[in-house]
Parts: sequence; C-alpha cells; structure tokens
Amino acid sequence: MTVGELLARISSRELTEWAIYERMTGPLGGARADVHAAMITHAVVNTQRGKRAPIPLKRFVPQWERRKLSPEELYQRVREINAALGGRAPTHPAADPSAAAPG
Repeated sequence: MTVGELLARISSRELTEWAIYERMTGPLGGARADVHAAMITHAVVNTQRGKRAPIPLKRFVPQWERRKLSPEELYQRVREINAALGGRAPTHPAADPSAAAPG
C-alpha cells in the first residue's frame, strides 16, 4: 500500500493512535516477527552451548534504529511528518516547547 492509499483509508489521528498503541504494546508487523525469530534462534543456539553461559536474547534481535533520538530531535521529526501530511503547527506558545518564552 502506498502512503497516498494509506492516508485515503486512515486519518492522521488514527495513524498516530496506532503508533502510540505500538509504543505501549510492543512492535507490530515485521518488527514483531524479528523478535519472534530472535526468540527461536536464541532457544536453539543456547540449547547447543552445553555448559557455556547462554547468549542474551538481545544479541539475536536486529537493531534497525541507528541511535536513540533526543526528545528535541524526536519532536522535530514529529513536526516534519505532521507538516508533510498537511498538519498545522501549534499556535499557542504553551503547546510548543521550542517557542521562545515571553521575556
């Protein structure tokens, strides 16, 4: 499905709700499949290690994200995505932490 087809079928708000749901419950789709495959590999490999210490599960899970984003970087990405989808930036200074405080 293309982005245009997705946006024709689902609102930006609903897409955001799904993203929040995924953050709360764990990965959906391919990322969840990666974890499942890692769990199986982890079990098979560690059953063959004899008395050696088991290899931690996290060593088998692919790491797709290069680095964690800072809150400021994450906020900027959200603003860019929002603008790309035709959203409007908040106009109230309290709703925008990057807005300069009145002084």
